[in-house]
Amino acid sequence: MHPLNPPTCPAQQPQRTPELPPRATPPPPAQRDPEEDLLCIARTFCYLRESGWYWGSITATEAKQKLQKMPEGFFLVRDSTHPSYLFTLSVRTNRGPTNVRIEYSDSLFRLDSNWLSKPRILSFPDVVSLVQHYVSSCSSDSAKEPASQPPPPPEPIPLKEPAAVHLRLLQPLHRSGESPSLQHLCRLQINRSMAPGAEVTELPLPRRMAEYLQRYPFKL
Repeated sequence: MHPLNPPTCPAQQPQRTPELPPRATPPPPAQRDPEEDLLCIARTFCYLRESGWYWGSITATEAKQKLQKMPEGFFLVRDSTHPSYLFTLSVRTNRGPTNVRIEYSDSLFRLDSNWLSKPRILSFPDVVSLVQHYVSSCSSDSAKEPASQPPPPPEPIPLKEPAAVHLRLLQPLHRSGESPSLQHLCRLQINRSMAPGAEVTELPLPRRMAEYLQRYPFKL
């Protein structure tokens, strides 16, 4: 008897892995120009120095002492002591002086808040524009209040604190011993009297005076 030979199997072809379509490579994140941030921050510092209510590197304790005896609504801007922030807004509230950090991101400034409220917080190209917006809002609300009724509390600005603090920005506190100059007061009055959208260059003013107005184009 011949030994049974095992059946031979045909040679197996190697299985081909199906080719997947190439994945689209996501574009790299846009790189910000550091010079743009430097120009934005430098412009904000120039505006703040012209304002007269920027107190520089005073501490939170010193700001509290300055505002403690002031009426509700007085405020100042100072350098932040937190390394992640540039500026802090110190305000005299109905509970006493409080501090709100000012965030900076992508050439815009806004009040610090919890992450749930961030999408509703407005951003501004500089700190003076930010403060002027809230002062204008609070002043408009105060003007609408009937004189015969006690004023209701304004809308709260969310803060990173357990309880919300009602902020009323009404009056800047100028640096100690420094009253606004007559030139600056005239500049503020001109800015307040200008129509929305009007340009300083359209006014019949000498060039140097127009340049002086452009250095601080705010009403506050």
